[in-house]
Amino acid sequence: MGQDDGRVDADPSMRWNGWGDPDKAKDLPLAVRTLLPLMLGRIRKPEPAVELAQVRVSPSALDDEDLVAFRAAVGPQHVDVTAEARIRHAGGRSTPDLLRRRQREQAVPDAVIRPASHGEVRACLDVAVRHGVAIIPFGGGTSVVGALDPERGDQHAVVSLDLRRLSGLIRLDEISGEAVLAAGTTGPEAESLLAAHGLELGHYPQSFRYATIGGFAAARSSGQNSAGNGRFDTMVTGIRVATPTGDIDLGRSPGSAAGPDLIRVFLGSEGIFGVITEVRVHVHPIPRERVFESWSFPDFAAGAAGLRSVAQKGSGPTVIRLSDEAETAVSLAQVGKIGKALAKGASVVTVYEGEGIAERRARTSALLSAAGGTSAGEGAAEEWLQGRFDGPYLRDSLLDAGVFCETLETGTTWSNLLELRAAVESALKEGFAEAGARSYVMCHVSHIYPTGASLYFTVLAGIRADPLTVWGPIKSRVNDAIIATGGTISHHHAVGRDHAAWLEQEIGETGIRILRAIKCELDPAGILNPGAVIPPERTR
Repeated sequence: MGQDDGRVDADPSMRWNGWGDPDKAKDLPLAVRTLLPLMLGRIRKPEPAVELAQVRVSPSALDDEDLVAFRAAVGPQHVDVTAEARIRHAGGRSTPDLLRRRQREQAVPDAVIRPASHGEVRACLDVAVRHGVAIIPFGGGTSVVGALDPERGDQHAVVSLDLRRLSGLIRLDEISGEAVLAAGTTGPEAESLLAAHGLELGHYPQSFRYATIGGFAAARSSGQNSAGNGRFDTMVTGIRVATPTGDIDLGRSPGSAAGPDLIRVFLGSEGIFGVITEVRVHVHPIPRERVFESWSFPDFAAGAAGLRSVAQKGSGPTVIRLSDEAETAVSLAQVGKIGKALAKGASVVTVYEGEGIAERRARTSALLSAAGGTSAGEGAAEEWLQGRFDGPYLRDSLLDAGVFCETLETGTTWSNLLELRAAVESALKEGFAEAGARSYVMCHVSHIYPTGASLYFTVLAGIRADPLTVWGPIKSRVNDAIIATGGTISHHHAVGRDHAAWLEQEIGETGIRILRAIKCELDPAGILNPGAVIPPERTR
């Protein structure tokens, strides 16, 4: 663990002002370029994005004493105040984040600090408390809710604590099926290390290629295999955290009645209580077989009824996703199937892995057929699996073409699913219409439970004004609609700063007081991720 590879950045292949590997950036498919004017009307050509060397940043606010202390904590070569490193750690990968990355002047952290062990993280927190420096824990840089914004709060400076040097498989208990992974280990690194022992974690969010184990825990991530493998928080059996007032190491037994489960306090905490340094997770043997099947439904409502039956009547696929009519059309257009794209209908992809596939598939097929579904063979499901991590590249291409593209998600009960979908879609369409922009809203169900499901929205819009100015009020309008219609403010993207103002409406005033009390006990100086998750106290 913690071997130094000489890298300055969290991952040098991550495009500084976009998603992923710059060599994998994609041009818009011809079919999509053809459909865009039909969906959105005339599209404003954007101004060219600035080059990294053209970005202007303020001088670091860290003084000589600050730098000496941080260098003593992690080594001089792991304290970076260069403009490039600071720009690359200036936020996450939401559309507003990327639009800000295209501007000439940007807010950035005052330094990037790269600890290699729990002890070095502990030392960095001690320095930050003594010197009045805010700390933003940084894993893969994939947050889409403002959780990585370089906010100082009441401190005189802010640093990005890049955790990628905390990488590796620390312990493996093959008898118990548990692995301890360092928090900065990426999804691919974790799977590669486990595969050497014939095991996998099996957690595959769209951010998989870049996001880290600690980030999965801090955001309560949910992967695309959640129907079979569960959410990440259900995989976690133990956790180690460094806080400004002390360390904590949790998870002695797979079941316990020794008071409230404190592990859950840190899952979803987004670095406001402490810095996660190690995560213990349940692992399982690599599946030997994988089977695909796609389905078509007359409409989204029929497809949702089919998924509800699968969720409530026993185990089924490892992956099951329902795309509405709009998303199905765009998905077909991307692979050149224009004729089918213009037809009506929703679609479902299923993937089966592991044991008992034939029985599980037969049971699921009977339920989907009874709900009005028609099997469409393996092709669409296989195509989805092959490209499931590449969606953000298309988002970058749309932004390059002047098309606003953003995602948001929520979740609710089955009985409320259609009402919530309609409320969010209306808020998006009406908001853009009032701003003088045509929009195209897509939705899919990405995760299912016996009592409900998630809803994941993608919106395209032809905005002629400044997109950041237009999107802010619309996002607020959508959040209001989600809360008013009984949805959660976030199913798996987390709270960050973007959703903090709505959290009290979901968990109540007493819930917010509990979070503030924990924050005050663990981080009394307020150095950890100021402004994230917990909304500012109102003047009374």
